[in-house]
Amino acid sequence: MKITPTRLKDVVILEPHVYGDARGFFIESYNAQLVREALGDNVDFVQDNHSRSARGVLRGLHYQIKQPQGKLVRVVKGRIFDVAVDMRRSSPTFKQWEGIELSEDNYRQLWVPPGFAHGFVVLSDSADVLYKTTDYYAPQHERSLSWNDPTVAVEWPIDFAPILSARDVGGLSWDHAETFA
Repeated sequence: MKITPTRLKDVVILEPHVYGDARGFFIESYNAQLVREALGDNVDFVQDNHSRSARGVLRGLHYQIKQPQGKLVRVVKGRIFDVAVDMRRSSPTFKQWEGIELSEDNYRQLWVPPGFAHGFVVLSDSADVLYKTTDYYAPQHERSLSWNDPTVAVEWPIDFAPILSARDVGGLSWDHAETFA
């Protein structure tokens, strides 16, 4: 597995080895030992999630202020632009974002540690996104940072108005968002 750091502290791209031939391909999408070596011994996943979204759907930017979740995100069908925003005041990359394309063709996975907001926009006709989390979903602690907040200024690679949930339409501006120590 190839591990590539990003410009954000603690956010990394994981790329499994792909073994392909005329019959198709094989990848080891998760190996606890390799993930712990790459991310640290304190990373334990407790929940797997699967979402399917149509082209233009933008989900995020979500985080849990208590019970923060680390997420290991991958795409098994389609293509997305995946974004992490550092919400940790003590971090040298506080208030910065990173975005990468994840797709069924590039097999990349993005590690979004606890303390980050996370979101994605679907660039293909549809996308199936799988992600492992390090803590359980706790709706009472969930927060949503506005996807188009000018302070964070994520450069979404879209030329259309995204499709948003009611919760995401009401995402808070950076000035009103809760952050981590």
